[in-house]
Amino acid sequence: MLTIHAAPLVLPVGAAAVVDGAVAVEGDRIAAIGPYDEVTAALPGARVRRWPGVITPGLRQWHGRWLLTRVYHPDPRESDELGTAPISGDALESLELDEARWAGSVRRGLQRMLAHGTTAVAGFFPDRVRPAVSRSGLVVVSPVRGPGILLDGPNLDPFVEGFDLAGSVHAPLEVGGRADLAAFDAPDEAGLVAQGAGTCVATVLGGRLVYRRA
Repeated sequence: MLTIHAAPLVLPVGAAAVVDGAVAVEGDRIAAIGPYDEVTAALPGARVRRWPGVITPGLRQWHGRWLLTRVYHPDPRESDELGTAPISGDALESLELDEARWAGSVRRGLQRMLAHGTTAVAGFFPDRVRPAVSRSGLVVVSPVRGPGILLDGPNLDPFVEGFDLAGSVHAPLEVGGRADLAAFDAPDEAGLVAQGAGTCVATVLGGRLVYRRA
């Protein structure tokens, strides 16, 4: 089924921004990119999803292995005891985590990456993590030539690395390319980089809407 994702601004990366733009998706591929009026006129009957802010390519998370194997992502039911922020370092060492709790942490970590517009994750993953990464649908890329670990540890927000949008995405939005994209409630590229990926309202992975802010 054809789906058109529309927003006040589409930032394809590598091509000009499109004001009042749209990205049409068919299956796992991008069928069209352009002004909303032109895309909808060319594709009558397509389902339309409107998002605030900007649509961009999906982001790349350089520190996937660290975030899934050296960080615990608390269950919401543990929030009274552990809070909601990822736990690492000495605080992690003090937790007694069995395999079931680690498996839950990995699933939540992947979900939280998707909630930050991430569609590609770098890392060579150990056996206990690899199946969950595969099931998530995230594109796995090599961590070679990636940045070093941040002084404060890895962050779910790829923009924390200090890159601009072009330096934070996995691949540009192109007709015929894989439909990996995200929508952020930010006014433009500068606002997105400044406010961060926590402004994500939707993530589309291989053409599927895998995250939508409630």
